[in-house]
Amino acid sequence: MKKRSAFRRYWPLYVMLVIPLVHFLLFKYGPMFGAILAFRNYKPGMTFGAEWRGFRYFEIFLKDAQYWRAFRNTIVLSLLNLVINFPGPIIFAILLNELRFKRFKKLVQTISYMPRFMATVVVISIMATMLMPHSGVVNKLMGTNIDYIGNPGYFKWIYVFTDMWQYTGFTAIIYLAAITGINTDLYEAAKIDGANRFKQMLHVTVPGILPTMMVMLILNIGQLLRLGFEKVLLLYRPSNSSASDILDTFTYRLAFEAGSTNYSLAAAAGLFTAVISTVLVISANAVSRKATGESIY
Repeated sequence: MKKRSAFRRYWPLYVMLVIPLVHFLLFKYGPMFGAILAFRNYKPGMTFGAEWRGFRYFEIFLKDAQYWRAFRNTIVLSLLNLVINFPGPIIFAILLNELRFKRFKKLVQTISYMPRFMATVVVISIMATMLMPHSGVVNKLMGTNIDYIGNPGYFKWIYVFTDMWQYTGFTAIIYLAAITGINTDLYEAAKIDGANRFKQMLHVTVPGILPTMMVMLILNIGQLLRLGFEKVLLLYRPSNSSASDILDTFTYRLAFEAGSTNYSLAAAAGLFTAVISTVLVISANAVSRKATGESIY
């Protein structure tokens, strides 16, 4: 009876959950059945392929030197992005929380959130225009003529910077929400004990948002092999391929650039990446649970 009364009272919320539920069933769980293509010889027009090949396609791409180059680039770029852009929103949220002038605080929040709502293709277009070798603003200011995007040495820094500019402010919302949930009595107690604002941040704010930090870290570790495919593809140039070719672009090329006969090979490469990502999430979750007592499950 209690369950029925709860459903009658909150039925609009249950109805609203139908849309995300259908989305996950169709676009997240449904495609999992297509993983069988990694083990069969698929050709266009077939449902799941005509001939069982076992682990043959896995053996093919694991022996490919380009795959390991893409794997190395993915790891290097992901770790660099994690080291720089994971603490960024945390620091930004803590500093933003310390602002006392509300109008200035709202202005900073608005400016920092806006890039998140810009399409990635627009962000990369702006960046490409600024970094053009001859007419770009950066080259004009520096008095140089450097093809920054086409240079493999600059590629990873451009990727990290655009990620920082686009997502720092928006991700900080999560940490700001966590900060608002901290008991204000803790700050009063710390102030009575003689703690200044910096020590309050260090000993009250940071421990208060630690559970949120650990959950976000686990989710970020799970995405180490899943970089922003669209952004990398837009930044990709033949001249910077030694640094910009990642697992997602490697899989994309197998499926669509080398002919339809490689669909099964691309499915195998994608499935292998998904398995590694799952192992990373489980491992990071276990380590976090043992080290801090916080985990996502």
